[in-house]
Amino acid sequence: MCIPMSALHARFLLILPRIETHARCYFRHVTCPVRKADCIAEVVALAWSWFIRLAERGKDATHFPSVLASYAARAVHSGRRVCGQEKAKDVLSERAQRRHGFSVGKLPDFSTLSENPLAEALTDSTRSPVPDQVEFRIDFPGWLRTRTNRDRQLIGRMVVGERTLDLAKRFGLSPARVSQLRREYQEDWQRYGSELVEVV
Repeated sequence: MCIPMSALHARFLLILPRIETHARCYFRHVTCPVRKADCIAEVVALAWSWFIRLAERGKDATHFPSVLASYAARAVHSGRRVCGQEKAKDVLSERAQRRHGFSVGKLPDFSTLSENPLAEALTDSTRSPVPDQVEFRIDFPGWLRTRTNRDRQLIGRMVVGERTLDLAKRFGLSPARVSQLRREYQEDWQRYGSELVEVV
C-alpha cells in the first residue's frame, strides 16, 4: 500500500515537536548554539528519512516517536549524518576526536607572552635577521623575569599594541605615568642587552 507523500508529511509534522524536544534534551551539553542547532536538524532529518522508510514497510512511526527520536539522536551523536557518516580518520570530525581523546582548537590571535612553543614555532618574522630573532627570544624572557608581576603584565599589554589611555585605565595609572614607564622599560631593556654583551 502506497501512502501519498503529503499524508506522510502531515503525519510526521504531528510527531515533529516531540522529536525536536528529545533532540534538544539529548544535545543539551553542546555549548555552541550553531553546533547544537546542526545536531537537532540532523536528528530531524534522520527521523524523517527513517519515518519514510518505515512507512514503505507498512509501519506507522507515529506510534513510537520517542524511540525514533532516541535512535536518531544516538546516531547523530556517533557521527551519522543524513548525507553519510563522518570520517573516523578526519581530525576535524567529532567522531575521530571522541574516539582518540583529543580536541581541535584555534591558535591565539596574538602573542600572550606566555611560553607557548607551538605559537613560537609557527611565528615567522622576515623583518629581522635570524640571529637577532634567536637572541631576542632568549634574552627577552630573561629580562622579563627581572621585573615585577605588574610590570610584566603592563609590558605584555604594551607589546601587543594596547593604547596608552587604555593601559592607564586598566592599571590605574595616569597616561603620563604610562609613557614614563614605557621609556623606563625601553632604557632598562637596552641596559640589560648591553650588560649581556659585556659579559660575553
